[in-house]
Amino acid sequence: MNKYKICLEYDGTGYRGWQSQKNAKSIQGTLIAAAEKLLGTAVDIQGAGRTDAGVHALHQVAHLECGRKINCATLQTGLNDLLPSGINLLSVENAHPRFHARHSARGRSYLYLIARRRTAFAKRYVWWVKDDLNIPAMRQTLGVFEGFHDFSSFADKRMDKNVSTKVAVEHIGLREFKDIIAIRITGSHFLWKMVRRIVGVAVEAGRGNLQAAEAKSMLNRYSDIPARCTAPPSGLFLERVLYEGDSLPEISTPVIL
Repeated sequence: MNKYKICLEYDGTGYRGWQSQKNAKSIQGTLIAAAEKLLGTAVDIQGAGRTDAGVHALHQVAHLECGRKINCATLQTGLNDLLPSGINLLSVENAHPRFHARHSARGRSYLYLIARRRTAFAKRYVWWVKDDLNIPAMRQTLGVFEGFHDFSSFADKRMDKNVSTKVAVEHIGLREFKDIIAIRITGSHFLWKMVRRIVGVAVEAGRGNLQAAEAKSMLNRYSDIPARCTAPPSGLFLERVLYEGDSLPEISTPVIL
């Protein structure tokens, strides 16, 4: 079998997420259909992270396995010609037989964008919060989530019960860009809806509706507050998948903004 490492970006609007689903449009399913049409053979494509419905990616990583050998540049160009405009392959390279997009990754970073004003062009890439937000209160609240904690209050109830809810969050940063507030959350992995609920709780702190101490208590005992504060998927981006030797640049906003 031949294996290729693929880096791609996509607009998740209108897709039911990364993972292939029966009777639903997905990023993975769209990629597989395009690859099988191009290569004329069955392929397997596995991603480093399963983004939810409506969530975007600036730098998702996947591996493609197939029985046919093809030049990397030809594969990239051929797939981009077949894919819809909202999915774009950034690079394709030959991968080691033991490389696995998900298992080989050592970390992931997500970027969440909050807009301070109504926007005609970026509505599907931000969460417009009309209230004035207290940024120091948001930073203080986000800080309580750094470290190794039980995030069961921040996980969707439909998540597999065999999956541990204990997660190591390496770093959370917040940076302001005029009308945009960018929040970056970095860790080994994340639970279903966890990032959106952390952001939602931070926004409630910014509105003055809760304190950092209350957010911290959600890590010690179950609370349904994070579920009620879930931020919309439109502002969430899988920013980067990190492998051995990789590092993150300064927080920035996507070129679309």
